[in-house]
Amino acid sequence: MYGANQISLMNEDDLKSELDVHHWMTTPHVLMFNHQSLKEVMEAMKRRNEELIFINEEHHVVGVLQHDRIFELLLQGYRLDQPFDPSWIEVAKTVSTKDTILAIDFKGVVIPVIDQEQKIVGALKPSELLKAQDFLIRSIQHNVNMIDVVLDNAYEGVTVVDQNGFIVKMNKAYRRFIGVTDDVVGRHVTDVIDNTQLHFTAKAGVPERGKVQVISGQKMIVHRIPIWQNNELIGAIGMLIFEGVSELYRILENATASSKRLELNMKPEQELTQVKDQSCVTFNQILGISEEIYACKRLSKKAARTNATVLITGESGTGKEVFAKTIHLASKKANGPFIAINCAAIPEHLLEAELFGYEEGAFTGAKRGGSKGKFERAHNGTIFLDEIGDMPKHMQTKMLRVLEEREVVKVGGNRSIPISVRIIAATNQDLLEQVKNGEFREDLYYRLNVIHLPVPPLRERREDIPVLFSHYLKKFTEEYHMEEKKMDQKVMELIRSYAWPGNIRQLVNLAEQLITLVEGELISVEHLPPLIRDQPVQAKEGHTLRSDRSEYEKEMIERTLLEVSGNKTKAANRLGIHRTTLYKKMKQYRLNV
Repeated sequence: MYGANQISLMNEDDLKSELDVHHWMTTPHVLMFNHQSLKEVMEAMKRRNEELIFINEEHHVVGVLQHDRIFELLLQGYRLDQPFDPSWIEVAKTVSTKDTILAIDFKGVVIPVIDQEQKIVGALKPSELLKAQDFLIRSIQHNVNMIDVVLDNAYEGVTVVDQNGFIVKMNKAYRRFIGVTDDVVGRHVTDVIDNTQLHFTAKAGVPERGKVQVISGQKMIVHRIPIWQNNELIGAIGMLIFEGVSELYRILENATASSKRLELNMKPEQELTQVKDQSCVTFNQILGISEEIYACKRLSKKAARTNATVLITGESGTGKEVFAKTIHLASKKANGPFIAINCAAIPEHLLEAELFGYEEGAFTGAKRGGSKGKFERAHNGTIFLDEIGDMPKHMQTKMLRVLEEREVVKVGGNRSIPISVRIIAATNQDLLEQVKNGEFREDLYYRLNVIHLPVPPLRERREDIPVLFSHYLKKFTEEYHMEEKKMDQKVMELIRSYAWPGNIRQLVNLAEQLITLVEGELISVEHLPPLIRDQPVQAKEGHTLRSDRSEYEKEMIERTLLEVSGNKTKAANRLGIHRTTLYKKMKQYRLNV
């Protein structure tokens, strides 16, 4: 029995180990094929009374011989001294030791197990596979039971509904609060919970957090979270976070009182620490629930602890500058300036003066007294070099000198100015490929690539799309003082399955467009841009290869350019990407629209 303080689920690593092929394989019954007679093969099978795996001299699997095949040969009149024919061996599907039994297509035949060098190391017998499947069924049932125990012992009220709003699970805390003693599974959520919106969440797929809902005459704080499986919306979870708004006020009052006590007792040297602790909250402001975005946050936090150079890579619109600012604010240089410069947006002949500054009279038009450069302005802080892959070759040489000597010389000057600057660079290009092509200095690449932070595109973290889209819908609703809008079922499915070549920047543009242009409170499929509404099937599946995505991206850019009669600015705005990115994409795909 499991009490409130004795809840345990099977450890994920333990379960994975139990499901590995290695855990269930046995010693294989093998025979090296060497032109044996039919009789010799039969005797080899008889010794273990099981199917025989044939291997070659390199211990690679040739195939499997079953008992039934021997009987067939004898019935067909083959003599025992007949040389064994390799065509009698059935080609076998092999598995690796690290494969999971969940992925095995079980057909009642022994399955050879191979290592990384394709050599045989074991065998999966039908009897062992049956045991494994029995174990799996019992494990699933155990964990289902444990999840029920966890939910029923949870302090928060939890309700789970299917896509049509019918209740799948409601825990004890929720039932107690609304005063229900009967079994509510199978009933529609609107018949059980006052003023519920959970069925809308299950239809639209838009998460809602921290909403106020009146239940049984009390104002409650609730979360509504859609449930996605294989890119399909299958239901939603509703959670009561507090006992009521009065408790929330009490918690806030306690927090405020504690804060005031800290302020009164704080020493001057503690102020910097307090500011830095508050700045770390910015990591939480990077929205997302996917493992990919959590991995980025973890690496960013590690990078913030040092002054090492960081190279952030990722497609246009993924939020590279957001991560750069976050690393700066969480670092020891948080009290210093954060200076950003786009290396692709500044003309080549001006870039050196922009970065390193210039002396009076250095060139025609130089202002009196000269000017500080970005590096000098970033002293004791962080400089963010965006689009570093577009930096001209001669500037790369000068940049390397700055990185190595930590000093700059202004244009037209000869005096070295020491600087203490944290450098964060970013690019949407493949710098290593540019190094191979001679377009980027190899020594500079390795100087910049001390800590590499790859930011994934939106299509590779689709779980985050509903969270991000919901956030920006709410943001623009409040900013433009508009009514809250709901979405019909198909809208979020299309948004979630879209390829998003412009990534988060494009998603933000869509949210703003829908809030400002859609009349009424319901966003329907017809309100979506054609690129999203009419997307090909392969984009919805979310499992396309890089080549498929490139072809799809090319098609979208080409179609958009045609729709705006070749106007590059309008096309970039529609696609949600920067105009310079559009030019690069057009060059990449050889588009001359």
